Amino acid sequence: MRSLRLLLLALFAVSVPVAAADEPLADPRAMLARQLVALGTQYEHGEGMPQDPLRAAELYCDAARYGDAEGLFALAWMYGNGRGVEQDDRIAATLMARAAAAGFEPAQGAQRFFGPSAGVLPPCMMPRAPQGRNDPVASDEADLDAVLAALPPNKRRIAQLIRLLAPQYAIDARLALAVAAAESNFESLARSPRNAYGVMQLIPETAQRFKVRNIYDPAQNIKGGLAYLRWLLAYYRGDVLLTLAAYNAGEGAVDRYRGIPPYRETVDYVKRIYGMFRRANHPYDAQLVAPSPIAMR
Repeated sequence: MRSLRLLLLALFAVSVPVAAADEPLADPRAMLARQLVALGTQYEHGEGMPQDPLRAAELYCDAARYGDAEGLFALAWMYGNGRGVEQDDRIAATLMARAAAAGFEPAQGAQRFFGPSAGVLPPCMMPRAPQGRNDPVASDEADLDAVLAALPPNKRRIAQLIRLLAPQYAIDARLALAVAAAESNFESLARSPRNAYGVMQLIPETAQRFKVRNIYDPAQNIKGGLAYLRWLLAYYRGDVLLTLAAYNAGEGAVDRYRGIPPYRETVDYVKRIYGMFRRANHPYDAQLVAPSPIAMR
């Protein structure tokens, strides 16, 4: 079955298109889905990392939830073969039918092996329960007062400080809180193995760039992180996913790859924060910096 999947891909010469220098990029959510599929393929076949079918299936399902046809196609094969998931012909047929309906040619060619849709989706694509307390910006309807009140006192003080400072930098407090939660879980003394420090996990170069003198001072660290987020939002013209990718991997990597870099850490990071913030665009100050060469128009 795996060889048939690869044969179908080869027959239809499917590849991810690379935008020309003067072409606008695709929907940022589509870019994230493509990176999830690419990373899933690496895990499925052990390309450059240990083979892990379970992780591959999770990544394919993440892409499928964004409506990505190749993610649906890949996940269908996982269910058809029982790779990383329990084998289920009904789920496989449903996923393959959806990929075919989306116009994905290998799925259209493969559908005869799977049959018509059975109308059964995998558990990972079913509606999810509301996010837990560690996701403080799970939705617009979330009561931030109630959610932050559930944090331990030391983390609550940090979160409230972020909430207070974010509007001064024209940053949605929910986005700022999501970044801080992902970066340090509101720990002011956090330090990563890569020498990123404090609540917003600033590296020394970024701290210096945004005039942070004491990287462990919560207020200074948060202000530095917010200033960087504001700059990145302006640089990427409000594109939240590119901004998050650059906050994690640096704007140089994002520009070089013309989108979200295919790094496991960065893809997971963007996916996690987008899952909390759930918006692909954010207001920005166009006067702050000239746009990135890859900024969407």
